[in-house]
Amino acid sequence: MSVETKISSDKQEITIGFDHPFCVIGERINPTGRKLLAAEMKEGDFSRVEADAIAQVKAGATMLDVNAGIPLADEPKILADTIKMVQELVDVPLAIDSSIVDALEAGLAVYKGKALLNSVTGEDEQLERVLPLVAKYKCAVVAISNDETGISEDPNVRLAVAKKIIERAADYGIPRSDIVVDPLVMPVGAINTAGKQVMYILNELRDTLKVNSTCGASNFSFGLPNRSGINSSFLSMSIASGMTSAIMNPMHDLDMMGVMAGNVMMGHDPNCTNWIKRYREPVAEGEASSARGGREGGRRRRRS
Repeated sequence: MSVETKISSDKQEITIGFDHPFCVIGERINPTGRKLLAAEMKEGDFSRVEADAIAQVKAGATMLDVNAGIPLADEPKILADTIKMVQELVDVPLAIDSSIVDALEAGLAVYKGKALLNSVTGEDEQLERVLPLVAKYKCAVVAISNDETGISEDPNVRLAVAKKIIERAADYGIPRSDIVVDPLVMPVGAINTAGKQVMYILNELRDTLKVNSTCGASNFSFGLPNRSGINSSFLSMSIASGMTSAIMNPMHDLDMMGVMAGNVMMGHDPNCTNWIKRYREPVAEGEASSARGGREGGRRRRRS
């Protein structure tokens, strides 16, 4: 039986798992690299956050990642305020995203439901500070496969870090089903074997460690032209290799096409219903009967 990670808001529960459709975690509520958004959030203006939240859900996001990492700002307060606002606006569950432990706790304290905490690394100090929060609030957590030594290019080292986090979490009573491992996707434009590395790790996470997984999908195409083309292929291949979620931009049509194609290939879109609904071209009025007449006429001519 595959491991299932349950995440919920006060209105909706979703399941991340190998036997479920891929979980799209919308990345847009993040002021990093968005100066205008950062300035607005710092001043308490959440109008752009509201627009991004609604647009991402409409585009197909299963969850939303919420980050308030703004330099020289009160991140715990801004993150908590943002979470409360977004939860009033949309039904989907949230990932609470911060590198500051106090901000993570502020977000968890106001969150309604079971959140996904983003994130903990394999550094001992981080584990000792974040895992008690995960246990206290009974949330799930993203486990990032790096530690005090940094990010290794050896996939087996990254797997060892993931295993360490899983084992340390168990010491706090945190089940394997509440760990979602981020294997750390490298930019393929800089590291030619990055794709092979991550596919290998994803297979091991699924088959050996038996945990769900996620990543920052756009990292793979960083620095390359036509990034959505690369991302689309990366997402489909990663889904086939065992990846069960990704933090990504659902507003990018090609990226979403890769996800939806992956769901089709893995049998997670029965009868290809979602694919057909999204991509079938509408038939103009009168064309359907004309097409039937043409086919029937063709058959008559072949019989004569």
